[in-house]
Amino acid sequence: MSVAAISAAVASFAGLRGLALVAGWPDRLAWLLPVTIDAYAMTSARVWLAGTLGDGGARNFARANAIGAIATSIVGNAGFHLIVAGLLTISWPIIVLVGAVPAAVLGLTAHLHALTAFVPPQTTSPLPADERPQTRTGIRTRRAKRRTDAALLNAAREADARHRAAHDGRPISRDGLRSALRIAGPKATELRRQLAAETPDRKEAARRP
Repeated sequence: MSVAAISAAVASFAGLRGLALVAGWPDRLAWLLPVTIDAYAMTSARVWLAGTLGDGGARNFARANAIGAIATSIVGNAGFHLIVAGLLTISWPIIVLVGAVPAAVLGLTAHLHALTAFVPPQTTSPLPADERPQTRTGIRTRRAKRRTDAALLNAAREADARHRAAHDGRPISRDGLRSALRIAGPKATELRRQLAAETPDRKEAARRP
C-alpha cells in the first residue's frame, strides 16, 4: 500500500509540476502546484472519511472537495501529457485555470477549516408545564370583607345624614347610595326603601320634647 501511494504521488507530482512550468510558473515555484492540489485532496478526504471532525455539513463539503481535487489532479496530469505529446497547445484559458488553482484552494481550505471548527448549539426541549419552576410575584391580593346587611344599613344612614346636612335636608338618592357605598343598583334600591320607611319615624322622634 505504501509503495503504491508513494509511486502515485511521485508520478502525479511530476505531471503537475510540468504543467505549471509550461503554464509560465517559475522553476522554483512550479513544485507548489502539485503540492497544493494533492495535499488538499488528502486533507479533504481525511475530513470526509474520518468522520471525527465537524458535523454532517463539513463532511459533505469535504467529500465534494476531495472528489474535485482528485479530478483536478487527473485533468492536470492528462493535460500535461497531451501538451508534451503535441496533441494540445497552450492557450490563455489553460494559463488562467492553472494560475487560479492556489487562490481557489486557499479559499476552500479556509471554509473547510471553519466548518470543522464550528460547534452547533445544543437545543434543549422545553420542560413540561408541571416540571417548570414556579415563580412567585410577591404581590398579595387582599379579599374584601363581605359587609352584612346591618353594616350596609348603618353606612347608608350615615351617608344619608351627610347628604341631608349638605343639601338642605334632601334625602340621598339611589345613585348617591351606589356611589357612596360602592354597591350594586338593586342593593342601593333596597337600602333606599329602608331609609324612606325610617324617615317618618325620624321626623316623629325629632318633634318629641
